[in-house]
Amino acid sequence: MKHPTGWEKRFDEPVPLPKGGDLQTLREAGAYIEKLPKRTHDRPEWRTAIRILLATAEGKDSILHARIAMMQALHPRERTFDPARKDPHWGKRKLKRDQ
Repeated sequence: MKHPTGWEKRFDEPVPLPKGGDLQTLREAGAYIEKLPKRTHDRPEWRTAIRILLATAEGKDSILHARIAMMQALHPRERTFDPARKDPHWGKRKLKRDQ
């Protein structure tokens, strides 16, 4: 049995889409990205996914990285600033010699 190469490479596990369905191959992922609106397409997470998909199709990256990049682009985590959060002061710990 011949292993698929290039854009025919299959993800180890399908990439689930937010509105149902899934992506099985790099070609399907590429086609999905091509249909995105330009504003979405130009976001950093999608630019990263495109770069990794291309590298994977060329044999320069792993299929696992491509799947992770697609998952992160499809389901970005929203980062918000919480002014009430107190960061730990790791650098302010006293050493024994300083006591």
